[in-house]
Amino acid sequence: MSLAAAPTSATAAVVERVRERLRVEQADVARDPDHAKRVAYSEVRKHNDYALARGLAPVDDEAGCVRDVLAQVTGYGPLQPYLDDPTVEEVWLNAPDRVFVSRGGAAERVPLVLTDAVVRDLVERMLHSSGRRVDLSQPFVDASLPDGSRLHVVIPDITRRHWAVNVRKFLPSFRDVERLVQSGSLAPEAATLLTNGMRGGRSILVSGATHAGKTTLLAALVSAAAPGQRIITVEETFELAIDAADVVAMQGRQPSLEGTGEVSLRRLVKEALRMRPDRLVVGEVRDAEALDLLLALNTGVPGAATIHANSAAEALAKLAALPLLAGRNIDAAFVLSAVARSVDLVAHCVRDDSGRRRVAEIVTPTGRLLGDAAEVRVLYRAGRR
Repeated sequence: MSLAAAPTSATAAVVERVRERLRVEQADVARDPDHAKRVAYSEVRKHNDYALARGLAPVDDEAGCVRDVLAQVTGYGPLQPYLDDPTVEEVWLNAPDRVFVSRGGAAERVPLVLTDAVVRDLVERMLHSSGRRVDLSQPFVDASLPDGSRLHVVIPDITRRHWAVNVRKFLPSFRDVERLVQSGSLAPEAATLLTNGMRGGRSILVSGATHAGKTTLLAALVSAAAPGQRIITVEETFELAIDAADVVAMQGRQPSLEGTGEVSLRRLVKEALRMRPDRLVVGEVRDAEALDLLLALNTGVPGAATIHANSAAEALAKLAALPLLAGRNIDAAFVLSAVARSVDLVAHCVRDDSGRRRVAEIVTPTGRLLGDAAEVRVLYRAGRR
């Protein structure tokens, strides 16, 4: 197994010299990664000159050593190769010696052994640019990495012993509808339905279980919105990467150490409505913000959002239930009627046993109620002719 926590002494020495030079020069490696690369090459060559003069073993693979140095100085050390691997969708650590990745929806353990100290250092580096923290008073954290990947961390004593770390990667190769069709995740007829709905200003709900591809589909659909639309996105943690000229992305904020300064998703939805949106996008609806989203849809603002559910019909039922969390004075009958009349399309995503993700069905509410549920009509179902 790879003892990544214990690099060679030559690499470790070069790492320390590179870090010291960058500190002295006050270099911002995030803005100028090429400068860090030049410094690393310079220090590796200096090491080899020194080694030859003193009769010590030189670094044979200078390029490989530079990559290792940069991973530790500017990247995320032993995890960097997996984060750079375009086939890896997610990386998670259950313990320093239990590291897993997901490829094509299937999990595999990788031969990597770290230490608790290395894991903590990696998390601190990942959180540095986000302004978020994790400690005993705040044992959970969600944050975005500079490339858009999502970081989630839980620490003891919430976990039994070790830090639990998940990095869900930003995969630009699936951020448009055409590529989802090419990958087999979205049938051409389903893609046409959803794309026409987005361009026609219809409100779309994307449902599914965890890791079913909801956020990926939502980002692709929003990217397919009509040109010139002003899009406002609100998320707990940045995940959506929307390529549009007129887009504002907002994320929530954790409370400070004093318990102040928190910005909830519900507050963001309210603020977004003051920003002249042509389309309001909520990364995931899971709490009382569902009421504010539903009110916006009911007043003519097109929306798009994801929601956890086992089917498209259950997604509508959940969207009707979540607003009741906003307070006791919420009229359940009004909410149910608003859901039936405000949501235009529901696309349900699934992941099968092999890890393959696809859109299984698309339904549209008819606007009528069947008892305590919105009546739906199936527009598309995978495998149905």
